[in-house]
Amino acid sequence: MRIGMPLNYSGGFKETVDELATYEKAGLDIVYVAEAYSFDAVSQMGFIAARTERLQIASGILQIYTRTPTLTAMTAAGMDFVSDGRFTLGIGASGPQVIEGFHGVPYNAPLGRTRELVDICRQVWRRERVQHEGKHYQIPLPEGQGTGLGKPLKLINHPVRPNIPIMIAAIGPKNVAMVAEIGDAWEPIFYVPEKAHEVWGESLAAGKAKRNPELGELDVVGQAPLAIGDDVGALVDSMRPMLALYIGGMGAKGKNFYNDLACRYGYEAEAAEIQDLYLDGKKDEAAAKVPDDLVAKSTLIGSEGHVRERLAAFKESGVTTMNVTPLAGSFEERTKLIEQVRGIADDL
Repeated sequence: MRIGMPLNYSGGFKETVDELATYEKAGLDIVYVAEAYSFDAVSQMGFIAARTERLQIASGILQIYTRTPTLTAMTAAGMDFVSDGRFTLGIGASGPQVIEGFHGVPYNAPLGRTRELVDICRQVWRRERVQHEGKHYQIPLPEGQGTGLGKPLKLINHPVRPNIPIMIAAIGPKNVAMVAEIGDAWEPIFYVPEKAHEVWGESLAAGKAKRNPELGELDVVGQAPLAIGDDVGALVDSMRPMLALYIGGMGAKGKNFYNDLACRYGYEAEAAEIQDLYLDGKKDEAAAKVPDDLVAKSTLIGSEGHVRERLAAFKESGVTTMNVTPLAGSFEERTKLIEQVRGIADDL
């Protein structure tokens, strides 16, 4: 099992990057850089590539609506170049709140757009003359659109790798099936290993049945906050506000994918109550309604024995990369947590 860590992009970025070499020695395999509505991820990943030598780097995630598919491919090839082949392209649809609210782009057809984007990216990396006649993207533009001067082009540079790994964030049944068919890695959110097969098993099986064997096994990237000790129980409750934000506030009623996931986990009544409270501005009350079981089982917080049990559950459910967020106040404590989780994972 690989150990990954999301990089905090909201402050202290340069200081955090300075710490990565030590985290790598402690057992960190890959770092994920988010792109939500803060700084862009690409400039930060380039900085990381220049300051590290072996650590894998992934976008976690680049939204599919904010760049053309060809630019996404060019960006990934450029990141792979400056990192000497250490890059993973993480993509996802995000949601209407960010795409329409921040970027001013219609949020539509996430499934079809993702599939076409992946196809175009792989054409670019193989240095083929890009030609794509899809429902959502046409390259070059067909006659009658544009100036009529567009001709198929191929990437000038030779990519370090013609098969840069693609990680796709997805939680919906059809989206997950697509990821299992065409992706190199799958990143769900709020992953509960005991419920994973019930919620996603059918979708994963359907996608894998169509999967090209040349893609190899699907890397499943689980995410969880991490704290190990006999006095860290209070940190479990600190996760409630974030869960409430996603379940209650990331979208309107009937258009919140994270609320849908909570319902599929079996928390229909709780999800409805959390959403009602959150949208009514009662954020603390919403956080208090997040089910204890959901918080406990989607985190790695507790004694070393408890964390060992939880990590074993993640692994048994199919997780091959564990993306952890060390909850500690100092660099030394975070380093120790990486060392501990690395040791536990190696023992499993």
